Amino acid sequence: MHKVTKIQPIARHRLHVEFCDGIAGEIDLEDRLFGSVFEPLKNADVFAQVTIDEFGVICWPTGADLAPDALYDAISRRGNRD
Repeated sequence: MHKVTKIQPIARHRLHVEFCDGIAGEIDLEDRLFGSVFEPLKNADVFAQVTIDEFGVICWPTGADLAPDALYDAISRRGNRD
């Protein structure tokens, strides 16, 4: 599993994500914020409460979380390395 080591919320439902092996990039979540767990993240203040749990998973107090492996695949396919 690819662990997230750093996360930074940036403009309009985007995250800058860094992984333990140095792969890094931005992910846009605006189109994915639906359903009872993700809907509250449309509020910028709630979205900004993003954290990383002890397993390297991106999560929010609403219970929403994002699988790091899927994010890693999306970012590495684009060739992003900051």
